[in-house]
Amino acid sequence: MDAAAGDVGQLVRDAASLGVALEEEDARRLFALLAELARWNRSYNLTAITAPAAMITRHLLDSLAVHQDLAGERVADVGTGAGFPGLPLAVVNPQRQFTLIDSAAKKIRFVDHAVHTLGLSNVTAVHARAGNLAPPLPFDTVVARAVAPLPQLLTQVRPLCGPDSQVLAMKGKWPADELAALGPAWRVLRSRELKVPGLNEARCVIVLARA
Repeated sequence: MDAAAGDVGQLVRDAASLGVALEEEDARRLFALLAELARWNRSYNLTAITAPAAMITRHLLDSLAVHQDLAGERVADVGTGAGFPGLPLAVVNPQRQFTLIDSAAKKIRFVDHAVHTLGLSNVTAVHARAGNLAPPLPFDTVVARAVAPLPQLLTQVRPLCGPDSQVLAMKGKWPADELAALGPAWRVLRSRELKVPGLNEARCVIVLARA
């Protein structure tokens, strides 16, 4: 996706409304990411979101909306798909190390390609199911965007978490039924509504930790 100066400026302003200080150079890198995604998508069907404006809103801005919720230095993105929210977050958090995990090989191949294209030294792509991993150290933050209902999600990510890890569950509308089904092994630390520029749909993030 070619980015005109006005598009770059708008992305910088929209990111600022989410509490993200996005440099113009990084905004152009994010547009380059969308361009590569659109190119690969013609052959590999990586995303159903293909309209340029929707890609900006639903891939870039929706990802950046949880920037301020990240904690620590080691971040896992579970069920990353074509690299969201992990890749946009890695662009604006070069001081953090990101591990992007997905069970679909074609999506992880794209993530690897995007990491190389964007020159990201802080991203590792892993082709696996999160529940089958045994990292040498727990992650500080585990992010999951619309992966599974909370009880199933927390079962999947438990091997990645230590006693101080935080799980950021990105959801649409408030998942009252899922929260009611949580067992005693997890507790909600905090939650907030996400206001994504250009998106007229409910969004929230729920931050959980092991009890």
